[in-house]
Amino acid sequence: MRPFEILLLLADLVAFGVLALRTRGPLRHAALSPLPVVLVQVVAEGPRWQLVPAYVLAAVLAGSWLRRRFRRPGTRRWPRVLTAGLGVLGLVISAALPLALPVFGFPEPTGPYDVGTLTYHWVDEDRPEIFTADPADRREVMVQLWYPAEADPSSPHTPYIEDASIMTPTLGRLLGVPEFTFGHLGYVRTNAVPSARVARGEPRYPVLVMLGGIQGIRQVYTFQAEELASRGYVVAAVDMPYAYAAVVFPDGRRVLYDHRLDERAFEDAHIPHLAKDVGFTLDQLAALNRADPSGILTGRLDLGRAGLTGQSLGGIVGSQACLIEPRLRACLLEDAYMTPDTVRQGLSRPTMWITRDAEVMRLERRRAGGWAESDIAEHQNTMRAVYRSLSAEGYFVQVDGMFHLDMTDGPLLAAPPLAAALGLSGPIGGQRAHDVINAYTVAFFDHELKHKSSPLLDGPSERYPEVRMESHGPS
Repeated sequence: MRPFEILLLLADLVAFGVLALRTRGPLRHAALSPLPVVLVQVVAEGPRWQLVPAYVLAAVLAGSWLRRRFRRPGTRRWPRVLTAGLGVLGLVISAALPLALPVFGFPEPTGPYDVGTLTYHWVDEDRPEIFTADPADRREVMVQLWYPAEADPSSPHTPYIEDASIMTPTLGRLLGVPEFTFGHLGYVRTNAVPSARVARGEPRYPVLVMLGGIQGIRQVYTFQAEELASRGYVVAAVDMPYAYAAVVFPDGRRVLYDHRLDERAFEDAHIPHLAKDVGFTLDQLAALNRADPSGILTGRLDLGRAGLTGQSLGGIVGSQACLIEPRLRACLLEDAYMTPDTVRQGLSRPTMWITRDAEVMRLERRRAGGWAESDIAEHQNTMRAVYRSLSAEGYFVQVDGMFHLDMTDGPLLAAPPLAAALGLSGPIGGQRAHDVINAYTVAFFDHELKHKSSPLLDGPSERYPEVRMESHGPS
C-alpha cells in the first residue's frame, strides 16, 4: 500500500477509537482527522475504487462526531453494540480491499545495472497485414526495450502500463471481472527509468526478443525483463497486434484482439506471420544500433549475440521463429506446445524449456479451469519431442507447483490468497516462481550468449528443490 493510503486507514482507526471510547478533551477532535487525510491522499497519490469504503468511513465518522457534538438533549442514541459492529466492519472492508488489490511495487532487480526503457513504433513496409482486409495495410508493431542503464536516483520511474485507461479495462475483461477492477494499475511504477543513459559496464550488450501470451500485453513480463536488463541484456518486448489484448499506436489508433484466433485452425495458419515479427524486430534493432533516433542505443547492441524468450503463444511463435531465424543463437520457450514444423524439423540451436508436468496442469484445471486433457498431452508431447531431437545443447526444466500465469506478472496483481483463488498463481507462489524463472533464465543466456558457467545448469540445485531439470549436449 502507498504511504497516504496507510495513513488514511490509521486515521480512520483512530477516529473510530475516539468515538467508540467517547474520548473527551482535545483528543476528541481526532475524529475529524480522516477528512484532511482523504484530501491529501486523493491529491498526492490519486483516488482508486478500492479506497471508497475508507473514504465513506471517514465521512461517516466525521458525521457521527458532529451529530454527537450538536445533539439535542433527549435525542435517541443508536445502540452502542450496533454502531461498534458497523464501525469494525467498515474498518475491515476499508483495509481489505486495498490490501487485496494493491498498488504493488516490483522487486528490485538483482543485477549490477540499473534499468532504462524506451518504446518504439516500427512499420514493416515490405509485409502486408494479413489480419485486415485492406491490402494496403502494413504490419506494424510497438516494441519496448529494457536495457542496462547508469544509476540516476533523481529520475522518475516509468509507469507499468502506458495508456492504462485503455489497457486495464481489457485486462479486466480477460480475467472475467468488471472492467474497472484493475484501474489502479495506472499508478504502478516499475524500476526502469525512461530514456536513461546506457550503462558503461560493457561496450555492447546482447539482445533478447521477448514474446508474450495470447490476449496479453507486452508489459506483463516486466519482472523478467527488468532482471535480464539488470544482468546486462537488452530486452525487446514485441506487441503482436491482433494477437494481444490491445495495442495502442502513437497516433491513438487501437488494435484489439482478433477473436478468430480462438479457432485453432486460424491460429495455426497465422503463426508463421507472427513469427516474422521476430526477424523484423532484429532488423529494426540493427538499424537502431546504427543510428538510434533517441541517440541512446547507437552502437550499444550486440546483434551477434541474439536470443529469444517466449511464453504461451510467445513460446509457440518463438519455436517457429527459432526454426526460421538464423540470427537467434539461443531460445527460451516457456509452457507452450511446439508448432508442427518445429516438431517435424527439430531445432538446431541451444534451447531451454521452462514448464511443469502434466499433474500440475491438471491441478491448475481443477482450480482455475482450462487445460483439456488433449491440450495437456500436446504441450507435454511436443515439447518433449523437440527437446529429444535437439541437435544443440538442451535443457528441460519442470517446476513443481507452478501455474501458467506464475510465468507472468499475474501473481502481483492481487494479494497471494486472492491471486491463488483467481488462478493467477499456483502452490509455488508468485514470488518464488519469479525467482526460479529469473535464476534459470539468466543462467541459460549467460551460458549461451556470454559463455559463463553456472552451477544451475549442471544438475539438481539445493537452492531450488522444486526444479527438476534434464539436460543434454549437442548431438
